Amino acid sequence: MQLSGVGRVQTHDSRALERGFTLIELMIVVAIIAILAGILIPNFVNARAQAQTAACESNLRSIATALELYYADNQVYPNASGAPVQPALFTANGVTYLNTTPKDPAAQTGAATYTLTTIQAGGGNPAGYTIVCPGVHVGSTLAKLALAGGAGGAVCGANCTASKIEYIAGDGLEAAP
Repeated sequence: MQLSGVGRVQTHDSRALERGFTLIELMIVVAIIAILAGILIPNFVNARAQAQTAACESNLRSIATALELYYADNQVYPNASGAPVQPALFTANGVTYLNTTPKDPAAQTGAATYTLTTIQAGGGNPAGYTIVCPGVHVGSTLAKLALAGGAGGAVCGANCTASKIEYIAGDGLEAAP
């Protein structure tokens, strides 16, 4: 059969007109996506936990720096016993040593704040302080920190069960239960 001067016969195969993916092809794509999700999601969760811990450590160091500046100017730490860390606590003689109240991204509530306990020098004991992070941290992110109350140089380790971070004057960052 010839159509209007064209030198060939045109036939239409019904299968050639159907376009789309087969069920097997779709199942392979879904399986690949599931495998990638199984690999990537735990990594993203762990990366988020590590970022929260790093932010808490940075905030603790900032507060400790403000305390040391306060001490350098006033020869005494601000009087605090479990007090929430706020700029008003770090103000003396018209100078504010901490401009904003740091927030811990690992805190369970938005109202949770770092707490400060200071010890004034006396009886031959030096002045000191302890700053406690309000958040609950994943133990694996604290593995490289010194263990609170542990022997000198002891770190929390790979199977760390600690969940809190403290900054202690003279000792630095420590993982605590």
